[in-house]
Amino acid sequence: MAACGPAPQQRASGPAVMAGSVPTTVPQLGDRAPHPWIGGHPYAHPVHGIDVSRWQGSVDWNRVRNAGVSFVFIKATEGGDHADPNFRRYWYETAQARIPRGAYHYFYFCRSGRQQAEWFIRNVPRERGALPPVLDLEWTASRTCPRRPPSHEVLREAKIFKDILHQHYGQRPIIYTTVDFYRDNDMRSWPEEFWLRSVAGHPRIVYPGQRWTFWQYSGTGIVPGISGDVDLNVFAGSPAQWRQYLNQRLQR
Repeated sequence: MAACGPAPQQRASGPAVMAGSVPTTVPQLGDRAPHPWIGGHPYAHPVHGIDVSRWQGSVDWNRVRNAGVSFVFIKATEGGDHADPNFRRYWYETAQARIPRGAYHYFYFCRSGRQQAEWFIRNVPRERGALPPVLDLEWTASRTCPRRPPSHEVLREAKIFKDILHQHYGQRPIIYTTVDFYRDNDMRSWPEEFWLRSVAGHPRIVYPGQRWTFWQYSGTGIVPGISGDVDLNVFAGSPAQWRQYLNQRLQR
């Protein structure tokens, strides 16, 4: 999940959104560098959200919510010893603004899945109603961990991480991934809930046959209340399905 550093905002016109046969709009969400979409565009999906890390700095979460943002995923941890310095602040502030939110972990290939799961649990509260925790799996160019382990090792350690979090939080983690990582590790066989990154084409084209719950469609989004670029996402269902998804979280 590429972190966005500060960038000057350029307002893009708000996209029209169709929810079934009922037109709605997301007039305050823009994109500094929009792509021509292949196979369908994200604006056909009515439920939009963002993901954030320390790079977003101070955020006016009430403005974010009023702009049409329905959910937020917040970076919590990375590897076995790094915690995002803004996580606890964002976790509290999004709750105060009544925005559904979840936490994500950036996986590090030089630590075991167990070490990373224990570190995430130390930093992320177990809270009724929170969105499922997210395991961010993508190839990195880290100077401290340049290795790319074989697929069987990746999947083994990721499964350990997922199982520990499932037991602790009572929700199976969502898997966030990118096109190359998904392909290199043959993740089609995983019976998991997916959050897919694709910034130029619809997931039906880029990840053929893969079911998904969330789609990250831009890393250059513009949202009132946030300075600079931010990642934009959509939920796969209707507003009614989104409410049902949230209600299931409250029952866990």
